[in-house]
Amino acid sequence: MNGSSFGALVRDASYVSQMVEHVLLVGAAMALALLLALPLGVFSAGRPRMQRVAMSLANLAQTIPSLALFGFLMPLDVSVAGVRLVGGLGTGTAVTALVLYAILPILRNTVEGLRGVDPLLREAAMAMGMTPRQRFWRVELPLALPTVLAGIRVATVLTVATATVAAAIDAGGLGKSIFRGLRLGDQDLILAGAGGVAVLALLLDGLLGAVQALVTRRLARPSSGGGGRRPWVWFVGLIVLGAGVWAAGRPIQTPLITVGAKDFTEQLLLGELLAQELEARGARVRRRFELGGSLAHQALVAGDIDVYPEYTGTAWQGILRRQDRPAAPAMRVSLQEAYKSKWSLAWSEPLGFDNTFAILVRSETAKRHGLTTISEVSPLVPSWRLGFGQDFMGRSDGWGVLSGTYGFRPARAPREMELALTYRALADGQLDLVAGNATDGIIRRMGFVQLLDDRKGFPPYEAAYVHRSAALARHPQLAPSLAVLAGRIDGTTMRRLNDAVDHERLAPEIVVRSWRQSVSADRP
Repeated sequence: MNGSSFGALVRDASYVSQMVEHVLLVGAAMALALLLALPLGVFSAGRPRMQRVAMSLANLAQTIPSLALFGFLMPLDVSVAGVRLVGGLGTGTAVTALVLYAILPILRNTVEGLRGVDPLLREAAMAMGMTPRQRFWRVELPLALPTVLAGIRVATVLTVATATVAAAIDAGGLGKSIFRGLRLGDQDLILAGAGGVAVLALLLDGLLGAVQALVTRRLARPSSGGGGRRPWVWFVGLIVLGAGVWAAGRPIQTPLITVGAKDFTEQLLLGELLAQELEARGARVRRRFELGGSLAHQALVAGDIDVYPEYTGTAWQGILRRQDRPAAPAMRVSLQEAYKSKWSLAWSEPLGFDNTFAILVRSETAKRHGLTTISEVSPLVPSWRLGFGQDFMGRSDGWGVLSGTYGFRPARAPREMELALTYRALADGQLDLVAGNATDGIIRRMGFVQLLDDRKGFPPYEAAYVHRSAALARHPQLAPSLAVLAGRIDGTTMRRLNDAVDHERLAPEIVVRSWRQSVSADRP
């Protein structure tokens, strides 16, 4: 790794912004988790039945994978005074998920700490004439506090790590660097994100350890007067902190038009292209990029974004669950009708390229076996090592085509990994066949051979923009922006733009701005 490049990354303004966002997410989640878990732990410590129910619910939340939990929370719409606190993209949903994960360690340690107080000490306090409240603040809490604070430390470190996934729903944080690094195969970006998370976790754990030692010593001393009430000041402070950082993470002003994009290079470029076109026409744009999986579609249906780039084949099989294979024009017509009737959504005219799945082998492999089509590979598959992205493996128009239409029967199950890593593994000889995207610039640069889909198993994947029908009336800049981009980008151009980001490490906004300037003379 280049030390100077890593240093430049961590000094970059966007990296500092990610760190601040990460701290705000963790602060809000922990404050709200304490607000919920501490009173619940205190109340249920002496009530076994309630304790079992509370623990079971907290344990249940821990068993749900983070991305799946985001999927459950996004359709919700919990609003107060017109502000959506839970549901959709962004901070509210992310903080809610983090709170659910943080509750268990705090709740468990609060219960165990209070249950672990020696009954003889409780009896001695009662013999001294202490009221139940005095007994709690002066005897039980000081003795239980080390255990409670240990749970808070565990929950904090867990929340710092889990918050990286919040980047998948546009909630910010250091996960942005990690996801971008994985997508680009950039070790510096991965290290910057993961290293920042590790440093932040260690700092917070050390700080809480110091607070634990200080508070334990203070509360262990005999208290006079109303000193036992001081913890309430800290508790109220946590509530104020949670409300403050939650509000800080939410947009102050709703943008006029929100452009979304999925979490790979081409989508970032297409999202940025439309955003810049809208801004050139005077629109105020908010970008909500790097949305994983089907989150972009969910966000569009929920109204969290107004438009995002999509592919006809992906929508046909991944969203509508259609298994037939109409020709491209017929597919476009059917998609328009289905999207309008189901969700009041509309498709723009195609941008001009088809980003179909590309089944790839190394050039020397193709020469050695005389391969030009996917059908010719099928007899070789049992002895080959295959690897695909998670998205490809889970789709009927992905692995389903190779296993069904082409009869692939590998002796070993295909490896599932990030798409960028499959390219590297193929180049290094660790894999014999992978599935990429036809417009990825790395295919030509690495000398891979794309095999012909001779049985027409893969549907067309024409790129276009999907938008909410109501957005056209509210945003007059949208219709002309979509019209001017129709048919403007061919496959060669898209590969070149993708490669400028993936290989030359240029920012998508710079690549898009340069391309727009180069074609501005030809624009209508």
